[in-house]
Amino acid sequence: MAASIENRKRYNMRISGLGGQGVVTTAHILGSCMDNSGKYASLVPFFGSEKRMAPVEAYVRASTEPIYEVGEVVYPDIIMIYHSQVVTHGKSYTMPFYTGLKKDSLVIINTSVDVLEDEDIEVLTRLNAKVVQFDATELAIKIAGTELATNMAMMGMLLGLTKLVTEDDIEKAVRERFLGNSFVTSGGTASLDSAIEKKFKKKEELLAKNMEVINKTFELANSIDLSSDKLVIDLEV
Repeated sequence: MAASIENRKRYNMRISGLGGQGVVTTAHILGSCMDNSGKYASLVPFFGSEKRMAPVEAYVRASTEPIYEVGEVVYPDIIMIYHSQVVTHGKSYTMPFYTGLKKDSLVIINTSVDVLEDEDIEVLTRLNAKVVQFDATELAIKIAGTELATNMAMMGMLLGLTKLVTEDDIEKAVRERFLGNSFVTSGGTASLDSAIEKKFKKKEELLAKNMEVINKTFELANSIDLSSDKLVIDLEV
């Protein structure tokens, strides 16, 4: 039985995906979430050519105590895989995907099918890991109407399982990401000119859809029993 992934003092995370999936954006929002909750985070993006479908990684350290390390997370206790080809086609700077994974760890994979081979299962079983597989992209399309919200689904699942921060901390961080600090968010739209007001309303709608995605994955996360002996948990969305 795996040790609980909840309420740890520190998490070292490696996020692997492809260009255009919002891997780096996720890292930034996670950092803001931790800051909003009075905790600490450090994040480092890593990518080669800046184009869609090229491998991208981001490394996030999140803790209740100050963090002094920067750079690559070599020994993660959480791995997030944003595209199945990271596993099946080796589209990653870290291969195999579980390289360096610590014991009693968590792996979250965005996929519509089971992508794990027998060798993967053998290693993950030995590490006493838990693997959550779900189609984050399908969920994003269903709720937000775009695959660009895949990263919101992945982040919601992570934060729902770890209980790192509250939903209020998350909404504040997502709002900062989409609206920045330049918009007046309290009774201010009436004083804006029509072009700015239109842009503001569009971003507010985008924010609302992304929060719907996050809230849904929070619900899914609450249905998961990580204390069970089951290695791989496949979720319907």
